[in-house]
Amino acid sequence: MTMDTDKRLAISLFLIRITVFLVMFMWTLRKFLDPVHAGKLFAKYYFIPGLNEVMIYGIVALQLVLVFAFLFGIAKYWSYGLVMLLHGGSTFAPLTKYFSPYEGTHLLFFAAWPMLAACVALFLLRDKDTMFVFKRGGSSEGTPPSEKEA
Repeated sequence: MTMDTDKRLAISLFLIRITVFLVMFMWTLRKFLDPVHAGKLFAKYYFIPGLNEVMIYGIVALQLVLVFAFLFGIAKYWSYGLVMLLHGGSTFAPLTKYFSPYEGTHLLFFAAWPMLAACVALFLLRDKDTMFVFKRGGSSEGTPPSEKEA
């Protein structure tokens, strides 16, 4: 007995979604549990200094909503797209670390690249990601009007 290609693709995309969620959730949880560390990250890598704890908790709350929307396949165009952009930003932000991969823990930053590729693949194939997603009104849910008309 063999599975057809669509079923194998759906399983693969589901596994990508679950594992990307797991990483994004753990990063989000870290920011919630250690807002001082989160403030340092925002200042160093994203050039957003001076965030107080209330601001950080607000950002983290929004990020939690996003990663759970991503997990459940809600508004795929927006949730998958924003997760891809956020992870892309965190991949490119420490750019100088890639030039000295064997110093300290810099080599770990290279693990971000396959995850970024997975995020791009999931975004591009979001209409084929059908396992365990919340659907609201059809397969075009969460896509901009220009894509619905095409």
